[in-house]
Amino acid sequence: MRKLYGLVVCGGESSRMGMDKSLLVYHDKPQRYYLYELLRTLCDSVFISCNKKQSTTISENYEKIVDLDRYENIGPMAALLSAFDKYPDADFLVLACDYPFIKKEHLQELLNARDKKHLAVSFFNTETNFKEPLLAFYSNECYPRLIHQVNRKEYSLKHFLKEIEAKKIIPTSPETIISIDTPEAYQTVLETLALQSTII
Repeated sequence: MRKLYGLVVCGGESSRMGMDKSLLVYHDKPQRYYLYELLRTLCDSVFISCNKKQSTTISENYEKIVDLDRYENIGPMAALLSAFDKYPDADFLVLACDYPFIKKEHLQELLNARDKKHLAVSFFNTETNFKEPLLAFYSNECYPRLIHQVNRKEYSLKHFLKEIEAKKIIPTSPETIISIDTPEAYQTVLETLALQSTII
């Protein structure tokens, strides 16, 4: 059985957020570290995917994969390709820092949906009508196909998931795929999480 590695995708500094979203705190620690530890409960190893600038800010307690120079300026695909370049025989469970409501059971949904007929599995956003490329499972069979797409100068992971007919699953909770891009949305999430904690 192939190794399953988790990949926490930091991205970069969001222009709308005004700061690195991976450093936002929803659950008592920066989101990149919270998600790293969440993935550790499901994966053989976990890595924080980051650019060179971010790499200097990541604690030595966490393993990381820095985007390779040859994938510079191609967006989130750089994270997945850099990971596959380093571990071509592994499968990856990919999770961006944008999703504050993600829980272990949601990730387990993705893993439970795996089958031999599909190279990837992703949550599906019914509002945008797109599969969520950074909330997805990618088998190692995706690697050569990703290389082929990059060679064609096509850098969209959404397009890639559509092209390979990745399996889509509808999240049982709409909150699962809510992503945060602005300071106002961040504050709203903090208020929601605080309310949920009092109910629990």
